[in-house]
Amino acid sequence: MYNSSNNKIVMSFRTVMMTLMLLTVGNIYAQEFYQEPPLTFRPLLQQLGTELMQGKKGSIVAIDPATGDVLCMVTNSPEGPNDALAISTAYAPGSTIKPAQALTFLSEGLVKADTKIACYRGFRDGNIMVKCHPHYSPETLTGALAVSCNTWFLKSYLSMISNTHKYGSKENAVTVWRDYLVSMGLGGPLGVDMAGEKGGLVANVNYLARRYKSGWNAKTIMWAGMGQGDITVTPLQLCNLAASIANRGFFFTPHIHKNVDWAPLPSRFLTPRQTKVPSWVYAAVIDGMHLAVTKGTATVLKGTSYPVCGKTGTIENAGRDHSAFMGFAPMNEPKIAIAVYVEHGGFGADAAAPIAGLIMEKYLKGKLSPKSQAMAKRLERITQWEDKT
Repeated sequence: MYNSSNNKIVMSFRTVMMTLMLLTVGNIYAQEFYQEPPLTFRPLLQQLGTELMQGKKGSIVAIDPATGDVLCMVTNSPEGPNDALAISTAYAPGSTIKPAQALTFLSEGLVKADTKIACYRGFRDGNIMVKCHPHYSPETLTGALAVSCNTWFLKSYLSMISNTHKYGSKENAVTVWRDYLVSMGLGGPLGVDMAGEKGGLVANVNYLARRYKSGWNAKTIMWAGMGQGDITVTPLQLCNLAASIANRGFFFTPHIHKNVDWAPLPSRFLTPRQTKVPSWVYAAVIDGMHLAVTKGTATVLKGTSYPVCGKTGTIENAGRDHSAFMGFAPMNEPKIAIAVYVEHGGFGADAAAPIAGLIMEKYLKGKLSPKSQAMAKRLERITQWEDKT
């Protein structure tokens, strides 16, 4: 038998053990709860993006160039949101790839900022005819970016691949060209902290030999110069390209988890990745992207209190064209880089560019102006579930 004193001791012991058990369980729950670090997404951008992508198939990706934080990733399809559309669906980039091409040509000394190439409503070579919308001719590099001149970029790309005096062979030229684009984060997975990421295609010589079994030359693959053919990107890669241009030559591997003390990001997300392009080369391309907004194909974005740099893309495919845009703002000390891809959305300025403009405004200003609110309502009413020809 236990006396009252012993009972008190037993009860005290049980109380201590129960307290320790509760603390242990609580710690386990706390560890489980905090095991996943917080996300980098901005709720206001996610909400706006979701509203803008109603009835559309495609994605919006926005990144903070200074950190690689993914500020916004919104996807939509007839089946609902699908991250694969942003991180593992390979699309032809169309004209949104032209800034990367310009950076390559400039870096290699093949063109200068004031290099002029004439365009008379298109590129012609024998039975090949590639249309180009009416614009002033001849255009310099900045002007060609602003008006998205197909002729300027096709001829420049052809001159690089055909330059055996500089490169020795077309194979070497393709390899050099590809190395530049890969250094900009294209041609393979970036390494985002999400499952299922896939890379796009930047064709190497082995791929070209397999595809064109009877042989190939510069004209065979020239479509890559204007973002069609043997080149594809994911929207995440396209946004990252914009971030690398905003940073004048480097980027951080994009990530959706915050770097916090109790769950630090691996060093690969915190180490800047340099492109092959010298930093001084970026000025002319950025000027061209800014001119696209003030006088070119992206004037739907002009009139903001902060200078925007961008590049539209209208991607040819079976049926109605896809609409794409990539860019960043402000022009100097950029805070946000963005890519928008809307399947069957028409011209780049029809859907992708205005959606990007609204996301940038929401992030930089904290709210939309009355004019922008009206544009948002119009965009919400546009649906592109089907290929509407």
